[in-house]
This record gives sequence, C-alpha cells and structure tokens, in this order.
Amino acid sequence: MPEPDSARSPADPAYLVLQGGGALGAYQAGVYEALQAHGYMPEWIAGMSIGAINAAIIAGNEPDRRIERLHAFWDRASECLPLDLPVADDTLRRLYSEASAAWVAAAGVPGFFGPRFVSPLMALPGTVEALSFYDTAPLYQSLLELVDFDVLNSGKVRLSVGAVNVLTGNFIYFDTAQRRIGPEHIMASGALPPGFPPVMIDGEPYWDGGLVSNTPLQYVLDTRAPGDATVFQVDLFSAQGPMPRTLADVYQREKDIRYSSRTRLNTDMERELVELRAAATRIADRLPPEWRDDPDVQTLAHCREYGAITLMHLINAGEGFETQSKDYEFSRMTLNGHWSAGKTDAERSLAHPAWRNRKRHRAGLVSYDLAPSGLHEVSIRGATE
Repeated sequence: MPEPDSARSPADPAYLVLQGGGALGAYQAGVYEALQAHGYMPEWIAGMSIGAINAAIIAGNEPDRRIERLHAFWDRASECLPLDLPVADDTLRRLYSEASAAWVAAAGVPGFFGPRFVSPLMALPGTVEALSFYDTAPLYQSLLELVDFDVLNSGKVRLSVGAVNVLTGNFIYFDTAQRRIGPEHIMASGALPPGFPPVMIDGEPYWDGGLVSNTPLQYVLDTRAPGDATVFQVDLFSAQGPMPRTLADVYQREKDIRYSSRTRLNTDMERELVELRAAATRIADRLPPEWRDDPDVQTLAHCREYGAITLMHLINAGEGFETQSKDYEFSRMTLNGHWSAGKTDAERSLAHPAWRNRKRHRAGLVSYDLAPSGLHEVSIRGATE
C-alpha cells in the first residue's frame, strides 16, 4: 500500500519554476505569497524572463522580506497607471487595458524600462541604441535596490535563470550552483528583442531565454539531485484556449501557444524517461554476473531511478477582457488582479482534497492541475504508486 502524504520526509525539497510573461508575472507573486503562507519554502527557484526577476527577488531576500520586496517591484511598475476603475463590462475594460498598454509602449514602465530618446531606426549601427526600442537601466537600479545579491549567492536558495547567446544561439542557464549571479544575469534572462537590448556577460551578448524555451522546467528535471521533490510550476500563458473569432484573438492565441512552451510535453517526456530507467534497471539486474562488466550493461546500470516528483501546475487562465497586449499592460488595477488570481489559484490548489490527501508514489512524476477555469479541468496525471 502507498504511504500517506504525511509520511513524506520533511527534508524533501520544494522547487519553484517560473515562466516568462511580462506584466502577467504579478500572478507568480500571488502564487508565492500563498505558498509561503502554507509553509512551502523553495530550496531551488528557476525562472525565465519576468520569472527570473521574481525568482531573484525571492531568492535574494530573507523570507520575512520577500513579499514586501515583491510588492515594491510590482507597485513601482504600475505607479504611472494607478487608477482603479470599477469597470465590470469586458468591452469597456478591454478598451482601458488597450489604452494602458499603449501608454506603456510610449512611456515605459517605472523601475523597469523606458523609451530611448533616439529611435533605434536612426541610431548608429552597432551601438546599443540601435539594437532596441527601450533602455533597461531602470531595471538594473531596481534589482540593486530590491535584491540582496549576497543573500542570493549565499547558497540558502539555489537560483537558475535562462538566457540565449545572441552569437551562437545556444541556450544557457546562469546558476548559483555554478557561479556568482549579479543583476546582469537576471537582466539577460529578460532581454526580449527588439524591445530590450542584449546584455553583455563575460564579453558575450545574451537575449531572453524565452526565445528558446519559456519555462525552465526541463532544466530542473534534468539536473536535479536524486531523491523525492515537490515542484510548483507557474505558467503565465495557457496552452489551451478557445477558437479565435477576430484577428485580435488570433494575435493573442498565437502568443499563448508560442510562450506556453509545451509544459505538458516536458512532463510527458519525464514520465517516459522514468519508465525507460526502470526497464533498464530491471534488465541489468537480471543479467548473469559475467555480463556485469560489459560497457553497455554498465551504461544501463547507471540509469537508476531518481526518486519521485510531485508537480503542482498553476496556470494563469486569463480574463475575458485581455488581448494580445496583456504581457505589457501594467496598470495597477490589472496587476493587482493578476496577483489576486495567483494567490487564489494557489490557495484553492493547496486546499484541494486531491492534494491534501495525495498518496506518496515511489518513483516517476505525478502532476496536479487543481485550479480549474473554463478551459482547465481538475486533472491528476501519472502513476501514483
């Protein structure tokens, strides 16, 4: 019989995986607030783009300051659009959101990025001004103010952020397990062209890791240490969605599909790898002793089980008023809504009987999607024993 969840060792680590998504990142802050309130303190946080910024603020502060610092970043980002309009109608709200996004496109976001005085179309080729529409110097200052990089690099929480080399196209993770991370590494993970310029690190230019993959889930699954773990995967774009009815819907749906990054594909691949490892282990154990030193058998023998992964999948389902500009709509009203939605979804999921009463599984990956919307149903996928 499988053991009840209460029998799981308290030493089992928790990992937090944060997707990219601009203004939608306030949803992740709400999720984290709920997780911390329920005693989940991640030992490893992996982020991409805005997820890297949230991850740095969390990993770069002691627990009692994390929520305060997250609020400081998101309140600053929305301070130029602080109006809270009681608009219930989706059509009017959509107009307000589009106007807010247009303002951001023209004026930038405080503490994040601002427009260049000279258009990149008129700048001297080869200069940094010619490579992007916005200057991200404000983000550098915000990171220095809101992140304690000594705490971030202390080893208390492992941090990994993804970026892509502009020259080679190769994907890379900047990981505190391997190097000291500074503001430039966080900015590189969020340097989405042509809006933001590449960030130079060790003489190499880097862009947003979301160009290759918008979620660091696979990196976490591939490089984790053997043993059981709980993973909280927080996605800002939903792979599922309705059939578009207008061209505006087409633009939004295309963005959702492109940046959802096939999270379910990652989990399905992990399950297949687990099955292959188990089969390889069984075959190696049944071979006669004289074959044990064969190089191929030795390779099979190293394909041992890595332990059990329990994954809670939290997906920002979106609102009816949102359009393709939702990832750069930084109004206070909308960001507060994203934060509240993330907190509500996490609290609902943590309180769900399927989570509270889940059984311990010996190996493999079991995923839970327990905060359903009109597009998502409660689902549990994977072997449970």
